[in-house]
Amino acid sequence: MKEKMIPVCRTLLSDLKSIGHHRSPGQVIVQITDRCNAMCPHCGMRISNPFRRSRLSNDQIKKIIDAAAANGVAALSFTGGEPLLCLDDLTELIQYAGHSGIRFIRTGTNGFFMRINGSNIDRFKSRVTETIEKLASTPLRNFWISMDSSVPEVHEAMRGLPGVIGGIEKAIPIFHAHGLYPSVNLGVNRNIGGRFTSELDPREFPCETDYLEAFYNRYREAMRQFYKRVINMGFTIANTCYPMSIDTSEKDTNAVYAATATDRIVRFTQAEKAVLFKVLMDSVTEFRSKIRIFSPLTSLFNLHRQYSSDHGNGHTPSRCLGGIDYFFIDANKGNAFPCGYRGNEDMGKYWDLNLKRIDLNTHCKRCDWECFRDPSEQIAPLLQLFSSPLHLIKQVITDRTYFRFWMNDLRYYRLCQFFDGRKKPNMSKLAFYTQK
Repeated sequence: MKEKMIPVCRTLLSDLKSIGHHRSPGQVIVQITDRCNAMCPHCGMRISNPFRRSRLSNDQIKKIIDAAAANGVAALSFTGGEPLLCLDDLTELIQYAGHSGIRFIRTGTNGFFMRINGSNIDRFKSRVTETIEKLASTPLRNFWISMDSSVPEVHEAMRGLPGVIGGIEKAIPIFHAHGLYPSVNLGVNRNIGGRFTSELDPREFPCETDYLEAFYNRYREAMRQFYKRVINMGFTIANTCYPMSIDTSEKDTNAVYAATATDRIVRFTQAEKAVLFKVLMDSVTEFRSKIRIFSPLTSLFNLHRQYSSDHGNGHTPSRCLGGIDYFFIDANKGNAFPCGYRGNEDMGKYWDLNLKRIDLNTHCKRCDWECFRDPSEQIAPLLQLFSSPLHLIKQVITDRTYFRFWMNDLRYYRLCQFFDGRKKPNMSKLAFYTQK
């Protein structure tokens, strides 16, 4: 028992040391390729979009991993395109990252290898099991599977992957048997509820208030149906990617990560976003006891306030740590960027970055990329405890709702085993969780 506690204590001390120096435990997202085999209308990397595809070499990525380990990075994600198109290289890189001391290693898929349409069931199980065994043999901590709608036919049409939902449902028990508990990853879009949400038109309502009320009710029901479906499919963890839309009016924003779009399917007005984040917040509250939901109420609450007129006693969303402690590496140049949106801010090779010279006072709210916004919001009070404790105390007094959510998030995360995708959930503990 003591031997097991030693690395845990070292990790905790390392994290506290970083926070004491006003830094969050780092995060790096590496886009290993922009190749993809899906047709997603909300993604610029869809197979039908003609552009020259790129792929980082294993040597480049290992050099990034070496630098990340040296910088004390806690979390490393491998994204695409479709990462599993490079499965053998991917598993090699995951092994390398684990041996380098990276604690939280993540990757995911659009589910293409789990399509069951027209497949012999034995051949299907053999193919899926082979892939899962390769992933499970690595120190991979979290594995996500994308799902865009509560209506299977809508999701499959969007992705161009017929039979994928039925295949995922049959594959989940195989994942579990190999000690992997995948997370369903919802990219919020207008097709969440199929036609029920996609055909909602503000021109059919006498005023904006009536439209936004209908918007709330429809998206709330769509989220309810989504959670019910993924729970029935066997998922035990869920995450939500906030709308990956680009505001073309932002002249200094030029997305380097093509999993973004200007298409209406992921574009929402400011008023719609305010309602949307309220929908997500209420949905998380309803289903938190039934499935481990990573989306923190703290972040959803502040994003709701950001887009609404209620800014809650002057409390604004916490600064995003993109470009400070969190970085995105693109597959084209292999360079570091503050995030996937700020493509005009090329920071050069990650291994050449001097983190001590980075401006810690940058405060960006130009996107809602949950990969960076959620952890930034969660770590903010701890960072403030060391940098400005008196200001933190004032905020605790004046903005009790925010800090009530924050404390509840911490408690919930502990009950969820901090979303360890290699551990079976303790549903008895979650069943007794009460959101107050």
